[in-house]
Amino acid sequence: MTTYAALLRGINVGGNKKLPMADLRALMTGLGYGSVQTYLQSGQAVFAAAHGDADSLAAELTVAIEERFGFSVDVLVRDHAYLAAVAAACPFPAAELAAKQLHVTYLSAPVTAERYADIDPAAHLPEEFRLGDRALYLYAPDGLGRSKLAEALSRPRIHKGLTATTRNWNTVVKLVELTAEGA
Repeated sequence: MTTYAALLRGINVGGNKKLPMADLRALMTGLGYGSVQTYLQSGQAVFAAAHGDADSLAAELTVAIEERFGFSVDVLVRDHAYLAAVAAACPFPAAELAAKQLHVTYLSAPVTAERYADIDPAAHLPEEFRLGDRALYLYAPDGLGRSKLAEALSRPRIHKGLTATTRNWNTVVKLVELTAEGA
């Protein structure tokens, strides 16, 4: 059995795509996943699976959610080793920052700097972003809600063809901890 985290994009936000966590846990248990637990209401689930890989599990969850709840949700699935590596590779001093200042956008595929060439880093200072392994790290000193850089990075054309979902640093760290329990 491998322990994974499922990251669901855009559920339970602003009254849209309501997916109660108890219902998500029941769905995932019904798919044969073990040790299913959810974290917060914003779309994180940790589970163990004996079959498949991250991509096939994400596809399986996506189909099952649409069939059961009647709406489409982008899902990324990542194992403990990946989540721990992303946290360890953070280019910003995470221990010195408030969790609301640091975010990771998990991406479905690797990206290069060329994708972000239209964004002028100097125009957004002191906010900054850096690329990692299928991840984008964002330092937003005033928080995500006030971040002009986050707004620029979330334009649909920037991540066209990718699934992208963002988590604050507290969630990044918690997912590492939760997936370690079964790793």
